[in-house]
Amino acid sequence: MRLSDTDLRLYTQRANTSVQSRQSLFPSIPIVPDSLFLLFQHLLPKQALTEFGAHIANARAGKLTTSLIRWFVKKYQVNMAEALNPDIASYASFNEFFIRALKPDARPLASAALICPVDGAISQFGAIEQDQIFQAKGHAFSTTALVGGDSQLGAQFDNGSFANIYLSPKDYHRIHMPCDGRLTRMIYVPGALFSVNPVTARGVPNLFARNERVVCVFDSAQGPFVMVLVGATVVGSMATVWHGIVNPPRSKQSRTWDYVNDVIELKQGEEMGRFLLGSTVVMLFPTPRLQFNPSWQPGGAVRLGDGMAERG
Repeated sequence: MRLSDTDLRLYTQRANTSVQSRQSLFPSIPIVPDSLFLLFQHLLPKQALTEFGAHIANARAGKLTTSLIRWFVKKYQVNMAEALNPDIASYASFNEFFIRALKPDARPLASAALICPVDGAISQFGAIEQDQIFQAKGHAFSTTALVGGDSQLGAQFDNGSFANIYLSPKDYHRIHMPCDGRLTRMIYVPGALFSVNPVTARGVPNLFARNERVVCVFDSAQGPFVMVLVGATVVGSMATVWHGIVNPPRSKQSRTWDYVNDVIELKQGEEMGRFLLGSTVVMLFPTPRLQFNPSWQPGGAVRLGDGMAERG
């Protein structure tokens, strides 16, 4: 892929701005300047790496699989005491371990209109301004582009609220409902497979509206809301509880599933989907704007069930 002069200038400007996030994600890999990390993101064969990663994660290799899981648990300090099944040797594949269930009492739900749907770190949150969502300093992306180009759907969230939460490798990777909702539509949007960590969010324009994603549209007593599951490098697949695995297969065309005539209702805190390897969830809510938890701040750690916001 040939990089434009603008891209090269952008990557150079971001050199050495933050290596801490990569060190926490990939502690065994030597740290390189942000400019090189972002350049690698464009040059690496991301789809081939993703397919290879999915093959490894799905492999049932006995002791080799167990050794990989043990290494991962130690490296990322995964708390297996809260897992419903804490026995590392009992997981037949890495993916079975990665999407492990938690004990029923591991994530109590706060008494709030909207709860945090995942474990992770806050990327950004706040107001949607004239179809624009803040990504990072100097970058915003379009609500309409995020949902796959549907301007009517995007317009429902004009001057509403958004929240982006990043799931790192160590996090619990099932996604739950922030509030009660009835599913009306699901859209698969093909796209790139850039990493979605904080460095890439600062350096790749339109990142979340550029990557592959699954857009889940719900209706609720307070109006519509959207949960977008964003793919990334080595994210082998994304799945929902009503459909199963959405990708692969990957295609170059968007696909839409209409559930208006079905009754798929999920309660606050119920599981709605999962990532097979980590990524980001983007949520959209209509006006009136949300009153977010005052303790929230970009980069802050959050857990499933934490109070996220109250209705405006």
